[in-house]
Amino acid sequence: MLNTPHRTASRALSATRGNVISSQSGDATATGIDASDEDFVINGKFMSQRMTGVQRCAYEFATALQRVEQEHRRFSVIVPVDATTASAPFKTRTAFSWLKGSLWEQLALPFASGRHILLSLCNVGPIIKRRHVVMIYDMAVFDAPAGYSRKFRWWYAFMFFSLKLNARHIVTVSEFSKSRIRAALAVPDSKVSVVKLAADHFGRIESDSGVISRLDLKKDRYGLAVGSLAGGKNHARLLAAIERLELRDDFKFVVAGGKNGRIFGNSTTRAGAEGEKVVWAGYVSDSELKALYENAAFFVFPSLYEGFGLPPLEAMYCGCPVIVSREASLPEVCGDAAVYCDAYSVEDIAEKMTAMMNDAQMRAMYRTRGREHAGQFQWSKSASRLLDTISHAR
Repeated sequence: MLNTPHRTASRALSATRGNVISSQSGDATATGIDASDEDFVINGKFMSQRMTGVQRCAYEFATALQRVEQEHRRFSVIVPVDATTASAPFKTRTAFSWLKGSLWEQLALPFASGRHILLSLCNVGPIIKRRHVVMIYDMAVFDAPAGYSRKFRWWYAFMFFSLKLNARHIVTVSEFSKSRIRAALAVPDSKVSVVKLAADHFGRIESDSGVISRLDLKKDRYGLAVGSLAGGKNHARLLAAIERLELRDDFKFVVAGGKNGRIFGNSTTRAGAEGEKVVWAGYVSDSELKALYENAAFFVFPSLYEGFGLPPLEAMYCGCPVIVSREASLPEVCGDAAVYCDAYSVEDIAEKMTAMMNDAQMRAMYRTRGREHAGQFQWSKSASRLLDTISHAR
């Protein structure tokens, strides 16, 4: 499943009790919106969750859809009563119910959506809804099961097979994920469309360079990686590769995200003990992550499995040279704008990092390539493609 190493500041949704519906767009609040004017509605469960991973993507899709709405179709995001998003730049409707979480999504949301097409952007949605378009990011629960609990795997397998039967259409984020969905769920090609993600949301984020001084870093004197709770990120091999490097005293490696011994293994202790090569930044804000991208010598992402691979694209957008693995969707997403390593070879990961550290011209070349490549991925284009998909699913 898609993960990101940063937290987005929470946004609180103000809903008025009493009526079934209250609505909001930006700072202007209105009540009694005529839902019959809408062409489709969005599953807003993500608005009551921490804004990372697929929740971040759902927020960006809804934001981009709002921008192109007047030229295309009208929609609103149906949210639960405990949604915490006040400054959302798109219209919202609250479906009041004592149910929360998955129960709200499965039981209250289908009725609140009425006869409209429902768009679910976070892997799952109500399985009883027939006029339903669902975005599934990957088949990691089948392809990389070691990173998930048995209960988690069972739940998502049940949801995916149920949605395969009942949802009108499936959207995914890469040709790689489309091929895996077709194989794992045995669905025809015509039932799955690809709408790629983007990274231009970093263009509206102000960089917070305070994180550079807080972590005692210097521009171009550190490598950057991201951590998550998913074992597919391959950080045990990455840290083993870092231990092999001969570093100058002022060069460090920063890991942003969760520090989890089960995933990183004993390397977390060894790397820290041998010269304090690794700086554990913990979870960082969007603004801090942008600053880390902008000032890093390179970003390394030797992942074993990705449905898309948003962090490398974010790094490219911010002008950071990128090293990625050749696995899964990463070659499709990164093209010729990244240096590729063998994800299963500690030696090769170390070799590619050494080359990037020691060659300023190489870094400059991939910095330029990355910016140009990332510029092709825009949320507005993705939103237009998604609207076309919804139109064909009516």
